[in-house]
Amino acid sequence: MNLPDIQAALRDSHNDCWLFYDHHHRDAIAYSVLGLPQKMMVTRRWFYVVPANGEPVKLVHRIESHHLDSLPGKKLEYSAWQELWQNLETMLKPYSTVVMQYSPNNQIPYISLVDGGMLELVRSFGKEIVSSANLVARFEATLTDAQIATHFKARDAVDKITAAFFPEMGRRVRNGGTHEFEMQQWVMEAFKRENLTTDDPPIVGVNAHSGDPHYDPTAATSAPICEGDFVLLDLWAKTSDPDGVYYDITWTGVIGTPSDKEREVFEIVRDARNVGIDKVKQAFEAKLKIQGWEVDEAVRGYIAGKGYGKYFIHRTGHSIGRDIHANGANLDNLETKDDRDILPNTCFSIEPGIYLPEFGVRSEINMMIRNGKGEVTGRVQNELVLV
Repeated sequence: MNLPDIQAALRDSHNDCWLFYDHHHRDAIAYSVLGLPQKMMVTRRWFYVVPANGEPVKLVHRIESHHLDSLPGKKLEYSAWQELWQNLETMLKPYSTVVMQYSPNNQIPYISLVDGGMLELVRSFGKEIVSSANLVARFEATLTDAQIATHFKARDAVDKITAAFFPEMGRRVRNGGTHEFEMQQWVMEAFKRENLTTDDPPIVGVNAHSGDPHYDPTAATSAPICEGDFVLLDLWAKTSDPDGVYYDITWTGVIGTPSDKEREVFEIVRDARNVGIDKVKQAFEAKLKIQGWEVDEAVRGYIAGKGYGKYFIHRTGHSIGRDIHANGANLDNLETKDDRDILPNTCFSIEPGIYLPEFGVRSEINMMIRNGKGEVTGRVQNELVLV
């Protein structure tokens, strides 16, 4: 935990304190921000108050009294629930605004981790509870120079694998045949050769399967890939570095000659993706704050204007970090209204899609904010791959 940075962030956001609270590992964010062991046995509630100025205070149960010993600050203990309430009220007495892992109306569920009863208890002390959403993004999603370097290292390997995937698929189609699962496993073998790791295998989806955003080919369900087929490849991976950052892209292609409909839909998705890229770049060039929902609104509006709005069924993009879905701003005004700021030194995807019954198109790139600018970090697909 970096106490000076947390306290500076609280002052910058004009909040009095940040209250961390957990029971049975419900809040992984608290463990990550505070640097606590994720596998620590937690059978009783613990609390940690970090003020904008001054000394932190911790509250632990007497049978787990050493849980927060690695953290600075005064320690209080409790056994009875009445003692817990009394101590917690005392800890919070100097403060008016209390930051917690909370999102009004559960609007950002990735942050809204504190249970309703605990929110009621803190409010009963006369406190205003403020969402930790932007603070969490600052400490969980902003990347160091070393982490940024791992993203580009993964990019080099994944872009190379992607470029090789389509010719290899075409070769196999025309020399005895292949299928989705086989090509997925080809990518996994390539990851292994390049010393890359991933939380899940890539998506290789043909025709109708490309219209399923989270399709997962298996040996039992895998469809054959044949001449004339439309193919979507979605792959994400990172280096084996402990703080490695993911690179996550989606490309599409056709075995042979694409139909007019396939070209049309691809071009709409491509242009919508570019609307998102330009929206981010222009905001940072003008030194304006921009929130995740604003990018989604621009991209979604473009697709809706082309008559395909109902076929764009997911958010425009997600935060990327050590986890493929990290704790920074998502580009979302559909599933949630993500009002977190897009911060410097953060990474995220832009990946609009149109999913029709017969085929689906997604075009995904990664963007990084650094040196005051938004930049696309890898290769950009501007035409369907013709295999």
